[in-house]
Order: sequence, then structure tokens, then C-alpha cells
Amino acid sequence: MKAVGITHYRDIDENDVFVDVDLPKPTPKCRDLLIAVKAVSVNPVDTKVRAGGGDKVENPPRVLGWDASGVVEALGAEVTLFKPGDEIYYAGDITRSGSNAEFQLVDERIVGHKPKSLSFAEAAALPLTTITAYEAFFDRLGIDRDGANTGETILIVGAGGGVGSIGVQLAKAAGLIVIGTASRVETSNWIKELGGDHIINHHADMVAQLQDLGMQYVDHIAIFNDMRHWEACVEMIRPQGGIVCIDDTDLPMPMDGMKLKAAALHWEFMFARAMHETPDMIEQHKLLSHVAVEIDAGPIRTTLDEIVGPITAANMQKAHALIETGSARGKVVLAGFD
Repeated sequence: MKAVGITHYRDIDENDVFVDVDLPKPTPKCRDLLIAVKAVSVNPVDTKVRAGGGDKVENPPRVLGWDASGVVEALGAEVTLFKPGDEIYYAGDITRSGSNAEFQLVDERIVGHKPKSLSFAEAAALPLTTITAYEAFFDRLGIDRDGANTGETILIVGAGGGVGSIGVQLAKAAGLIVIGTASRVETSNWIKELGGDHIINHHADMVAQLQDLGMQYVDHIAIFNDMRHWEACVEMIRPQGGIVCIDDTDLPMPMDGMKLKAAALHWEFMFARAMHETPDMIEQHKLLSHVAVEIDAGPIRTTLDEIVGPITAANMQKAHALIETGSARGKVVLAGFD
């Protein structure tokens, strides 16, 4: 099968960051699906893994990629949720070979039925970010998916990015008042298109901007970028509220303010269920299938922003470079194989 791999862990501006390779087609076992990959999306996790492996040499080349859509080609002996020919979308498991290949093995419990109304490229933009935002809101912060928290406020830091773009929509579908952060006009407009109620600039005084909206506190905060805004977020969260974070803890996170407010800090890592084979792994199948129904019904839309081209080494390098600028709006996708 064709695949795009890495042999060395390189910076994005180096030569031969990715290589086009031929690898053996895998065979499904147990609860695995063999998936014919149709489209893939690139996320910050891809760029971090690609650049963070030190001097290690991969032989055979390592295949990255944790966001895809495709068609079920074959089944492991214990599969019960899918049949050959089913169109699916999924993020996969960071401990296994990735989606940047013509075929991939993925446990059925972390795969969802693809939204019928979306193309493969549109669907590939969604799984990783959808799982991240869904788990952040409904599993970690304890917000009710079906509207019991209607009217409460949520601040989404980085609302125009991949996770934020689907997060805005999920929060609105749950009845929340969404305050999104953005620093560029095009990103602000994007958030408004997705249903955001208010925009504040995360490069300015966010506390003062929140007060200008007539609010001292918000009920929930999702930090969908790094920890630069941690102290402002602690100041803005209501007493006994909750903050959920998804990025690395490479900046200071003073906890005094959280303690005095009895506020909760949650971590969201969407690979945790698959990595640790938790008893509730199948919840990712359920949530992806739920969101697919919501998309087909109309309230939620794809967050696809740009299709770079077919799945090749050259195009993969372009996509990684775009993600590393930090200015991508929505998701970057590659579709099909040359």
C-alpha cells in the first residue's frame, strides 16, 4: 500500500521531512477494522510527534496521522459494530500506525459512522477535534449535552482553531452562551459564522473585555491553546466553576486563585481511552455517531477550511507547515492518493 512516512524526526523546513513509501497492507484481528483511507486531516499533535522524536531513526518509516475518513474493507473476528462497505470517520490511536496510508487498522470502539451529508474530505476534518471538544465539555466539565445547562456561559480560548471551531458549535447546540477568543478579523468572523455570541481578543486584556460585556465571571472555560492566558482565565472563572485544558504544561500555572474559588481543573486528552484501553472506550464510537446525526440534521457543520491536495509527502509537508504557523482557521485536509 502507498503511505507517507517519516524516517527521521525533523523540523518542517528541512529536506525529506516526509517520504512516499510502499508498506505491507495490514490484516485485521480481534475488534480491528481494516479501513481504506479516503482523506486525512493534520493536527498540532502530528507536528509535535514529527518534531519531537530526537535522533531516533525509523526503519521501516513511521506513519503518522490521527484524523481520517474512509471505507471499511475488512473485519477482525470480534467486530460487531460495522460491516464491509460502511463509510466511517475516526481519530485512531496514537500508539498505533497512523492514517497517512492507503489502509489502516483501528479498533471499532473508537470509530463512528461518517455523516451521510459530508464528503470524505469534509468528514476527515472532524474526528480528533470533535472528540476533544465533546469530551472536554460533556465528560470533563460535566455540561449536559441535551440542554440542562442552557443559558450558562462558556469562554473558549482559541475558538477559531480546529478544536475551537467544533467546540463553538457543540456548546451552542447544548444551549450555552459562547464567548470565543480571536485576534484577527477573519478568525472573529469565522467564530460568528459558527454561532459564537461574543468575541474577545486574547492579545488584549481579556478580563476587561469580559467586564465590558457586563460579566465578571463565566461558568466554564475551555483553553484550546497553550497556557499563556492561564492567569486571566483563573480570574474570569466563577467560584466553583471549571476550566478544561488540552495543551502541554510548559508554562507556569499558579493554583492559588483556583484554590480560593474552589474551582476545578480538568485535563482532556482524547487518546487516553484508546491508549489505556479504558472500559468505556466505546464512548468515542457513540459520540462520533451522535455528532454525525447532528451534522446530517443541520445544527453542526464541518470545520474544513482548506484541502491541500492528495496524500503525498510534499503535500503533507505543506500541511504541517501551515499548522505550525498557528494561523490556520478550521482544519487542513489532504484527500486521495496519487
